[in-house]
Amino acid sequence: MCNRLASLPTCCLERAKELKARLGSILQKPNWTLSCSKIGKNKPTLEECLRWKESFEKLLCSKYGLCAFTTFLVTEFSEENIAFYFACEDYRRTKCAAKLPAKAQKIYDEFIGSEAPREINIDHETRDITKANMQAPSPSSFDQAQYKIYMLMAKDCYPRFLRSPAYRDLVCQAKPSTKADKQSQEEKKV
Repeated sequence: MCNRLASLPTCCLERAKELKARLGSILQKPNWTLSCSKIGKNKPTLEECLRWKESFEKLLCSKYGLCAFTTFLVTEFSEENIAFYFACEDYRRTKCAAKLPAKAQKIYDEFIGSEAPREINIDHETRDITKANMQAPSPSSFDQAQYKIYMLMAKDCYPRFLRSPAYRDLVCQAKPSTKADKQSQEEKKV
């Protein structure tokens, strides 16, 4: 079996390695994934679904929106982007400076390093800057890479999500909020 694999062109072996890594990331249950089943049986209201179209930030701030967008990214084999984004958010909020080096190395190894199983798509300059930041990890070590991935999602993935059948189906199935829903939301704000 190994002899047969060795005879395959390098591009085929690289593609197989990439697919194996992507399938592995789909099959595992990473802690960043916001499971739709954990959200509850309630579905987003029509107003909430339509609010997601206002901005990428509004989509990310909605638990339902984040779940729907993450599910969409999984179907596009680009869920590593949202995973990296939230790993960076968690990293930045780390209060204990002593924990930064280990957390930084974990993020780097998972998303940025040359053998990263969930490698994100960033340019060489950003990769080099991030690698240099690993010498003395700080809360801002991943800022440039995170910004690049945020912009990639906002300018590329987000518009495709809004045009997707999945989003259109959510909007069609969503029901307008009732007067009781609106009153409950107002009470939560107080």
